[in-house]
Amino acid sequence: MAFESKEDSKAYWERNVRLMGVLLAIWFVVSFGCGILFVDVLNNIQIGGYKLGFWFAQQGSIYVFLAIIFVYAREMRKLDKEFGVDDDE
Repeated sequence: MAFESKEDSKAYWERNVRLMGVLLAIWFVVSFGCGILFVDVLNNIQIGGYKLGFWFAQQGSIYVFLAIIFVYAREMRKLDKEFGVDDDE
């Protein structure tokens, strides 16, 4: 489970950090942005009798966070296979 070269190792970690940055940015926008900053705008929309800003603050950000975990796991599995560092034998 070792990299073939230093270049592969560097490329792997650059892509890993880029993926984490994108996913953390999405998490920030959804949890902080939709739950706090844009709550007044989102509260003009109602879903199931609840204001959308309230829903994001209470439930939506949790669902998005769970989705981000699954996306990260899927993308890292692909990246591991691409660089030959996956655990499959």
